[in-house]
Amino acid sequence: MMLELQERVTELENWKDGKGLIIYGAGNTFCSGSDLNAVKAISNSQDGMNMCMFMQNTLTRLMRLPLISVALVQGKAVGGGAELTTACDFRLMTPGSEIRFVHKHMGLVPGWGGAARLVRIVGSGAALQLLSGAARVDPERALRLGLSEETLASSDETGALEEAHAWLSQYTEGPASVIRAVKKVVTAGRELPLEAALRTEKDIFGTVWGGPANLQALVRRPKHK
Repeated sequence: MMLELQERVTELENWKDGKGLIIYGAGNTFCSGSDLNAVKAISNSQDGMNMCMFMQNTLTRLMRLPLISVALVQGKAVGGGAELTTACDFRLMTPGSEIRFVHKHMGLVPGWGGAARLVRIVGSGAALQLLSGAARVDPERALRLGLSEETLASSDETGALEEAHAWLSQYTEGPASVIRAVKKVVTAGRELPLEAALRTEKDIFGTVWGGPANLQALVRRPKHK
């Protein structure tokens, strides 16, 4: 799964016209984390560190894609699966689903960047509770914490995916160049010091000012209600 995820991220980095991405699992399970047999095979410290760095790199690249990403959580997102949800911009949950950081019960802490991202999503206090308590986070609690944006009405895979597409479309409507630019300036604002983020925002602004979408909008003279 780790190698396949890395390959998909590489493909998405080369998808120049993309605007949005929905990550979801199969068989009513979002992702149950690392395969225990694989974990046993790499139980020494150095191999564990190599896996940690590999997944941190993959999920950081996923997070930085110029696409608006949604984790559609059906069933369980456990351990590494919970960490994967934090690498997406948004999380949508279906009835009966759960996100759970079970690392403590494995004698571990998150190693794929999940703890650092979780702190930025829900704050340090809530993150400490979720990691030290290893509690099941149902859709209602996820909404309260700001870990989830919405609980979908449908539990079946097809219906939930249609709902997720409709939800995401409100943010991906418009030219790809503009949507991708929006994601880039937000990423810069989140990750860079202020002065560097301002320079990046200026540079990205320059790529869309006077561009096709900007010129077409000026012709249309849209009225903002």
